[in-house]
Amino acid sequence: MQVLQWFVDLGASVMLPIIIFIFALVLGTKLKQAFYAGLTVGIGFVGLNLIIELLTSSLGPAAESMVNRFGFELSTIDVGWPAAAAISYGTALGSLAIPIALGINVVLLVFGLTKTLNIDVWNYWHVAFTGSLIYAMTNDFALGLFTIAVHVLVLFLMADLLAPDVEDYFGYKRVTFPHAASAPSYFLAKPLDPLFDRIPGLNNIEASPEAIQKRFGFLGDSMVIGTMLGLIIAILAGYHVTDTLQLAVKTGAVLVLMPKMAALLMEGLNPISEAAGNLIKKRFPGRDLYIGMDSALSVGHPAVLAASLLMVPITLLLAVILPGNTVLPFGDLATLPFLVCLMVPVFRGNILRTIIAATIYIGVGLYIATWITPLFTEMAMAADFDMKDYTQISALVDGTVWTTGIFAGLGNLLNWFGIGLIGLLAFSGLVYVNKFKNRGGRS
Repeated sequence: MQVLQWFVDLGASVMLPIIIFIFALVLGTKLKQAFYAGLTVGIGFVGLNLIIELLTSSLGPAAESMVNRFGFELSTIDVGWPAAAAISYGTALGSLAIPIALGINVVLLVFGLTKTLNIDVWNYWHVAFTGSLIYAMTNDFALGLFTIAVHVLVLFLMADLLAPDVEDYFGYKRVTFPHAASAPSYFLAKPLDPLFDRIPGLNNIEASPEAIQKRFGFLGDSMVIGTMLGLIIAILAGYHVTDTLQLAVKTGAVLVLMPKMAALLMEGLNPISEAAGNLIKKRFPGRDLYIGMDSALSVGHPAVLAASLLMVPITLLLAVILPGNTVLPFGDLATLPFLVCLMVPVFRGNILRTIIAATIYIGVGLYIATWITPLFTEMAMAADFDMKDYTQISALVDGTVWTTGIFAGLGNLLNWFGIGLIGLLAFSGLVYVNKFKNRGGRS
């Protein structure tokens, strides 16, 4: 366990190249190509994290200024995903999430019950979060482990289902996102899209980045859109001219640089994806294989970033006006792209539809984050997290996702039976999707 914890503590930017290198060799890639692929993926991931850090360090102070300027006062602070990840992996139960998830992935692949080979190992902290939440609720260690296993099944089902839209819209061949903070929003967007098609007026509005640029010319360029959104946020934050212009340029830079870093990461991943595809075709004719990756690959899309930046003031407004909410969004405001990124392929890049759906999603999610606050606070104390001056903490990631509400709700009401019911549904879904759906041309 100490060795495993040491490996986890290396962070995703180091873990990912090592995992890529090992998988490449297993898949039959030459040593030089495997090394180059792993290093390229690692550098691309570092680049993505640098851009995300730029966004976080820029939006964080702006959000704080908005909070202070408008006098928002809520009793629970959103400490952000880095704290949530540290808390989730900081317990004995959470540290078991990675070996459990890896074992389940291998079993599912061997029996043809998933198409996803997940190499995004570090982000299993999301299932550790859920397991630790149930443990804090029930004080049942075994149930916490069982919850981790069930959540892993749910993730692989989600990854298999959303993979075609990811490949079709983002253009990432044989890539999917078994990311517990991002995948759930896809399944809210799916039923909302045909509903939006039936709403007069809304059904005719084209609001993709391409449509906006075509209508508004250079003003619709992603760089200009990012700059303008930075200006709006800075004005709402009450910034002076210098700080306003700096934030505007930084947000514009994020929209330009993020896709380039994602492209570099994909450059390293493509040989692995091709090798995996060839191996599956050779040994398992008729089966597909998707490489499970961090949804950071998708957050650089102009539609994702534009919608997410607009959601910053909307999220703060929701937190203030929703009766009963106690969570003050703060640490995860810059992480909003991860919550909404997989809505975008469903809506074909329509920014307006994404904002409407995200408003519904986060509005409901704030109540989930409020509800789990005592449990999350207890988790933090058990992990010896530095609470500073906070008496209650929560997080938008993973506090607002509907899967957290389902797990916590059924775990609280029905304990083993409730979590087992989720597991049964997820396993049945995997069997149907991978054994019966599309068999013989039928859907």
